[in-house]
Amino acid sequence: MGMMLRIIITLIVICTIYFLFFNEPGNKSKNEEKTLYERLGGIYVISGLVDHFSDAVINDPIAGKNSSNPCLKKWYAEKMDQRLSGLKWMRTLWVCDQAGGPYKYVPTVGTGSDLQDAHENLHISPEEFDAVAKVLSDSLDHFSVPGKEKAEVLAVFSKHKDQVNHGSRYGKCPFGKF
Repeated sequence: MGMMLRIIITLIVICTIYFLFFNEPGNKSKNEEKTLYERLGGIYVISGLVDHFSDAVINDPIAGKNSSNPCLKKWYAEKMDQRLSGLKWMRTLWVCDQAGGPYKYVPTVGTGSDLQDAHENLHISPEEFDAVAKVLSDSLDHFSVPGKEKAEVLAVFSKHKDQVNHGSRYGKCPFGKF
C-alpha cells in the first residue's frame, strides 16, 4: 500500500508541476496563431509605429501639409496643432482594434465603425490615399515589421480605401466642418 501511495503522490506532483509551469493560461499552443496585434508587439509598439507614421504623413508632398488638396491644406493649417495628439491616439486604437487587440476603436465623428464619416469632408483622393499607404509601408519598414505582418497591416488599411475616398466623389472641397 505504501508503494502505491508514493506513486500516486509522485504523479500528482508531476501533473501539478506541468500545469503550473508548462500550461499557463494565456500560453498558446504551437497550433494557435497569435493575433496580428500580438505579432506586431502590442500597444506600445503599435503606438510608436502610429506616432512615426503620423509625423511622416505630415511631410508627404501628396497627402501632407503641402498637398494640392485644399481641404487637407486647411486641416493642416487650422486643426493639426489641436488634433494631432488625439488623432494619433485614435489611429492607435483603430490599428489595435483592426489587428485583433483588446482595445476598441469608437469613432468621434459619425456613428459607424467605418472611416467614411471622419474623412468625408477632407475629400481625400485615391492618389492621396495611396500616398498615405506608401508612408505606412515605409513606417512598417522603419520598425522592421516582418513581411507577413506588413502585408496584413497594409491589407487592412487598403480595405478601407473606398470609405476614406468617399468624399472625393463630390468634387472640390467645400471647406466644410472638420
